[in-house]
Amino acid sequence: MPVISLSKGLEQGSHRRMSEIVEELAPGRPVGVLTGPNLAREVLAGSPAAAVLAMSDVAAAERLASTFAREHFRVYVGHDVVGCELGGALKNVVALAVGMAEGLGLADNSRAALITRGLAEVTRLGVAMGGEPATFAGLAGLGDLLATCLSPQSRNHHVGVELGRGRTLGEITAAMQQVAEGVKTARVVLELAAEHRLEMPITSELCAVLDGGRDPGEAYRNLLGRSLRPESEPLG
Repeated sequence: MPVISLSKGLEQGSHRRMSEIVEELAPGRPVGVLTGPNLAREVLAGSPAAAVLAMSDVAAAERLASTFAREHFRVYVGHDVVGCELGGALKNVVALAVGMAEGLGLADNSRAALITRGLAEVTRLGVAMGGEPATFAGLAGLGDLLATCLSPQSRNHHVGVELGRGRTLGEITAAMQQVAEGVKTARVVLELAAEHRLEMPITSELCAVLDGGRDPGEAYRNLLGRSLRPESEPLG
C-alpha cells in the first residue's frame, strides 16, 4: 500500500522532507508526493487545476494517477520526488517576500522581479539537494510559486502583505486560524543554504524581517543595493 504525501514543508532541526519522515514511520511502503498549484477552495469549487504525482517508481505513479484525477483535476506523473517536495516547500518563502512587497505598495515590476529571482533561489537550492532543474520550471516549481505568490487566498501571501503594512509577525499569526508554512520553513531554508554554501539573498532578508530585526522597506533596499552580477549562475 503506497503512502502519498500532501504536506509542503521541511522538518525543523533535521531539515528532512516529508517523504523522508513517511519512510521512517511507514518503512517498506512506496512513498510519493502529490503537489502543484492547487489552492484548496478552487479545487473544491471545481475550477480546473493540475498537479504532479511524483514517485521513484514512475509505473506505480501511473497506476495511481487515476485515483486522484477528476474531470476538472488533471494529474501528471514524474519521478523527481526531491525536486517536487522542495518546490512545494520553498515557494512559500518566496510568497512571503512577494506579499511583503505588495504590502509596501511596490508595483507589478517589483513583484515580477521577486518571483523570478525567487525561482532562481528555489532552483539553486533544490538542485544542490538533488532535485532536477526541469522540475522547478513545472507544476511543482513555477506553477505552485505563481499561485502562492499572486493569490489573495494564499496564507503566506497574506502574512507577507501584513508584514509590509507594518504589523508584527505575532499580531498577524494571532489573528489567523490557519498556518503560513513559510514562516518556519524560511529559517530551515537559510540553514540549508549555509550548509550547501549558497547565497539566497531574498530568504536572508526575509528571515531578518521575520526575526524582528529589520524593517521590510530596509530589506528591499538591501536587495536592490547588492553588487551587480550575471543573471544566470551555475546550478552546481
